[in-house]
Amino acid sequence: EIIFMNEQLRELYQEVIIDHGRHPRSFGELSNATHKLDGFNPLCGDKLTLFMKINGDIIEAIQFNGAGCAISVASASLMCEALKGKTLNHAKNLFKHFHGMVAEDKDIDESLNKLAVLAGVKEYPARVKCATLAWHTLTASIEGKDEAVSTE
Repeated sequence: EIIFMNEQLRELYQEVIIDHGRHPRSFGELSNATHKLDGFNPLCGDKLTLFMKINGDIIEAIQFNGAGCAISVASASLMCEALKGKTLNHAKNLFKHFHGMVAEDKDIDESLNKLAVLAGVKEYPARVKCATLAWHTLTASIEGKDEAVSTE
């Protein structure tokens, strides 16, 4: 079992958040998106638009744009990296494990890989919505919703 507050993991958490927050991967509009949805976290002011090109049940491309705190941007960046080329089912399962880790204090699932560094967010309950905004937007988009997602 991983206990987050070990110093090494805390440092890794901070490094990854800072790196992805300042230099987000998969950032920008996706011109040939089949799915596009806005997400908003009124508590922190995070706003994003998620773009996906879904072919059958494969996420062929996934990008986001917008602005928010480092945790929100880093989470969206890591999510996009983790889901490109994956199935919708994989995306739903990953969201379930990710949400369990940051919001429900469940053990870190090994399927999370790099996303596990975001486990530290659970130490700051007010930041959980920042970390999960992109994921809630993803889930709503996959479910075919077209109304902007709010974390409130």
